[in-house]
Amino acid sequence: MTKATELREMSDDQLALTLKEATENLFRLRLQAETERLDAPSELRKHRRLIARVMTIQNERRRTAAAAPAAQASAPAQT
Repeated sequence: MTKATELREMSDDQLALTLKEATENLFRLRLQAETERLDAPSELRKHRRLIARVMTIQNERRRTAAAAPAAQASAPAQT
């Protein structure tokens, strides 16, 4: 599985693609779990956690991007 440090090195587009793939895989695994036995039930947990990691990193990036302009606007101008 992908570690958080590896995910942080990815671009926004790569993160979005990873999120999409993990979501699709989780859907397939859930469907397979309902219709037949899973070979590795731990894969469900791994994909849920990967989705959570990716979404956390995306939210961190959004917050820092939103905070950067606000910090510049609130800083007093030095003359």
